[in-house]
Amino acid sequence: MPQNNPQPTIERASQADLETVTELWLRLARDQRAYDSAVRPDANRETMRNTLAAYRVNDGLLVARLQGEIVGFASVSIEHGSLELDVTRGLLSNVYVDPAVRNQGIGTALLEAAEDTLAEQGADVMLLEVMAGNEDARRFYRSRGYDEFRVTMTRSLGDRDENDTHSKEDG
Repeated sequence: MPQNNPQPTIERASQADLETVTELWLRLARDQRAYDSAVRPDANRETMRNTLAAYRVNDGLLVARLQGEIVGFASVSIEHGSLELDVTRGLLSNVYVDPAVRNQGIGTALLEAAEDTLAEQGADVMLLEVMAGNEDARRFYRSRGYDEFRVTMTRSLGDRDENDTHSKEDG
């Protein structure tokens, strides 16, 4: 008897999964353009394929499968900066679920698997970035206990005089 709501299987990606995951990353990058992402999807295909391969080698590339088909992925790593910190930080670099299967718990399953993977690798906390205008993603993360930690601000340098909201006499 077919199951009405099959559960996703989350597992570490294999070498054979790289092309499919790269295609999903391209879809993610294209989607993020709606939120002012400057990342050029197609121009970065090979770079991201190599980056995703590096995540895989370091046990940081996870895939979500429904009935054997890859429908999402997440990539994580341990932050290795030059400064000594009080905590070991894990980074969630990407998470994506095919829009056709969203709202079925796949994103939550990927997020939990990413957290588990980073905890196994020694992380104390997990950081992630989300585009400020992507309210659906921000709501998703907040509902799973994530709080804002750092705010990145941007300003165009091309038309600074037009962007100024105060006169030069104010400052």
